Amino acid sequence: METKNKGSSAVALNEDSSSPSSYAAAIDAISSTITRRKRVDNTNVTEEFLIMFEYLKILDLEESLSRLNVIHVAGTKGKGSTCAFTESILRACGYRTGLFTSPHLIDICERFRLNGSEIDQETFLKHFWWCWHRLKDNCTKDVPMPNYFRLLTLVAFKIFAAEKVDVAILEVGLGGKYDATNVVKSPVVCGIASLGFDHMEILGNTLSQIAGEKAGIFKPGVPAITVPQPEEAMEVLKDKASEISIPLQVALPLRISSLGGFKLGLAGDHQYINAGLAVALCHAWLRSTGHSKDFNLLENVDDGHFPEPFIKGLTMTNFLGRGQIILDPNVRCSDQHDMEDAENVDSSKLIFYLDGAHSPESMEACAIWFSHAIKDNTQSITQVKGAPNLIQNDNHHLSSNFEQQNYSSENYRKNSKQILIFNCMAERDPQLLLPHLVDTCALHGVHFHGAFFVPNQLSFTQVGSSLTPAANDSPKVNLSWQLVLQRTWENLINRGKETNDRTASELSQMPPSYDFFLDETSQESYHNYKNNVFSAVMPSLPTTIKWLRECVQQNSSVRLQVLVTGSLHLIGDVIRMLKK
Repeated sequence: METKNKGSSAVALNEDSSSPSSYAAAIDAISSTITRRKRVDNTNVTEEFLIMFEYLKILDLEESLSRLNVIHVAGTKGKGSTCAFTESILRACGYRTGLFTSPHLIDICERFRLNGSEIDQETFLKHFWWCWHRLKDNCTKDVPMPNYFRLLTLVAFKIFAAEKVDVAILEVGLGGKYDATNVVKSPVVCGIASLGFDHMEILGNTLSQIAGEKAGIFKPGVPAITVPQPEEAMEVLKDKASEISIPLQVALPLRISSLGGFKLGLAGDHQYINAGLAVALCHAWLRSTGHSKDFNLLENVDDGHFPEPFIKGLTMTNFLGRGQIILDPNVRCSDQHDMEDAENVDSSKLIFYLDGAHSPESMEACAIWFSHAIKDNTQSITQVKGAPNLIQNDNHHLSSNFEQQNYSSENYRKNSKQILIFNCMAERDPQLLLPHLVDTCALHGVHFHGAFFVPNQLSFTQVGSSLTPAANDSPKVNLSWQLVLQRTWENLINRGKETNDRTASELSQMPPSYDFFLDETSQESYHNYKNNVFSAVMPSLPTTIKWLRECVQQNSSVRLQVLVTGSLHLIGDVIRMLKK
């Protein structure tokens, strides 16, 4: 094989894996591999996929990968949550677990979990540079350096093999058949989470096409499990399973009664679908690896009787940015009474509700969760203290900077106002996403008082990490996509009403004055907006959060409940800001 000169890399390498500069260099190296995804013909995509096997040879990972006990999960929505539930259950059963998911929200190390904990930088750097150097030394024109996701997948394989995990849970990145994770030839069990419309520019425009791509992870002799699906998708999954002579099991949603009075670790009714699939995957893995008798598991997991480790795993699961509620630690109370009550979550005046929904179906699920969460007086909230480390690596425990508490919203219910912060990728259709969100909320009696449309803080070519500073406001930032989102919102909010369209300059205006939420019958600023709902395109997320904080500080009787959704990258930006 033709090799490159060892000094050919444009990225400066630092061999001391424990130094911060080495981590920054690693982030730069990874960022250099990012390319935009595009649909290609089957010939090209097959050839590109087969190169993954060449990378395994270069890294001498073929035998190690064949020995991994893998659970492989694809799907449109819920596949990450399913993987998180699965990992938590098997860890509670006493197994050493490895979990690979995407994307990360704050730091790239989130993608790799060992025994429930985000991998530490030293361990990540050790395995990353090991892979990077060998790939740089041995890749050629015919076998070029792997792109971003393939590189991280290879690093995950190296980590899990070197750390000798008992089980590796792999979330498919995109699609299934040609995904980098699909080089695993013999997983123990495969799962397909709920299917819907997403990444259609790559996977196809029909549910049949999308289901066909997802079913590409099925393997002969490997159990396959899915959840209830739309008929069009289910037929394809059944046909693909039949072609390789494997049965397709349908896992029913978990029954609430199965948890013995406890709640799932991830919020939202839709999580019971993901939890049901996770239980079935764990049962199949334990049975296939000869461990089912250790937990007195019955053949039929649908009977609803689970061993204690299953219940513990389901209730202790956590996954950033999925149905997560955070109290803003930076809002300062204005009067003595509030100052004395500042540590009481009942008095919190700015609450962020985070959910990375980005498909029509997940938007609806997000809306249902949000509608229930703002009314639920026993809702679990993450309260962020003022300490510097918002999130610890040990993800299966709340850090000292988090307090899980219950609150009663009765005192603030009258004065609570719902605000939306939204962004989505330009490849997605806001005319499909926003109606599912707004209409479902309305069906549950929730109507937004305003909406902000903001760009993501990091560019497409930045990986993002705890070392990456948030972008500053810039007059050069392109807000054309946010204006499209705002126009879609305005048309949605004002449909069926006789209104005069606002001009582009009016649509891009800054938000109203802070008295907008006061006495709605007398404030002129309130009536300057259609249907008494404002919208604004903001130059950055910091500007948006600054406005929200100043608003509640100047209006002592107002509580803002802010839903952030449409993009997991946006969710990560919010968490990163609150961390600071």
